[in-house]
Amino acid sequence: MLEKIPSPAAMTELLGASLFEVWQQLCAAIDEKYDMEQTWNPGGKNWIYEYKYRRGGKTLCCLYAKQNCVGLLVIFGKEERAKFEAIRGTLSDPVCQQYDAAKTYHDGKWVMLEPTSSAVFEDYMKLLAIKRRPNRK
Repeated sequence: MLEKIPSPAAMTELLGASLFEVWQQLCAAIDEKYDMEQTWNPGGKNWIYEYKYRRGGKTLCCLYAKQNCVGLLVIFGKEERAKFEAIRGTLSDPVCQQYDAAKTYHDGKWVMLEPTSSAVFEDYMKLLAIKRRPNRK
């Protein structure tokens, strides 16, 4: 865990104003549908910050931030990949392309999406619904 959570000003400086807006909109969209624990962590070797959504020991997704870039990581297990294929026709081409390009490891397919606008948020919510049904009305 991070000792000091980044301020909105620090996030704006890191991401730029337009991407920080995307970050805030994505967090709001997730918060609207899911009641989850959120934790800030260091971002590892490729990112500055990680913002993780978890509940009951299971991770829904992670948001990542680095200079002028936002990442949304969703990990799909074997059964979840089958569910993805079932809804593939309802998703946009860029999301499907990012899914197809993602590497599959022993513990699942790690799909890193890099949102630059809110245009594909509806697709992202469909992906998160594969992981876990929304628990907020």
